[in-house]
Amino acid sequence: MNVIVDLIDDSDTQPSINFAEIQSWVINTLKIINLDCSVSICIKLVDPKEAADLNMRYRNKNSPTNVLSFKSLLPDSSDSFLPTHHLGDIVICPEIVRSEAAEQRKSEVAHYAHLVVHGTLHLNGFQHETENQAQNMEKEEIKVLEKLGFPNPYLIG
Repeated sequence: MNVIVDLIDDSDTQPSINFAEIQSWVINTLKIINLDCSVSICIKLVDPKEAADLNMRYRNKNSPTNVLSFKSLLPDSSDSFLPTHHLGDIVICPEIVRSEAAEQRKSEVAHYAHLVVHGTLHLNGFQHETENQAQNMEKEEIKVLEKLGFPNPYLIG
């Protein structure tokens, strides 16, 4: 498995994590869910205004959000000339991550890890539109985060 992770930092808030951590979380999430192909993912860090604009445009919600995932519309590389399959893009707002981590009394690093795992799972078809989907996705997040050395993100404080 070859994984390319691109990071675009358009945020004014300095994240409390580094690129190597983000890359490791993506790669290990893909290994844990048994994805075995060459893929790329782009992660963009944005300010609250851009997070709110994207949230309004794509989810019709008039507020900034911590994470958004955009699954690629490109064809699978097995059916195309592309050397890797672009899974999609994950947008994270560091200012909101920092605020939520403090509010929930958890480490920023653990919260970032959760959001990167959450976004990566979305790009691989996991959803939380129904109660059953939400339970399955949360179960997978907890499993992946535990293997990455992080606590259950749904136990606040």
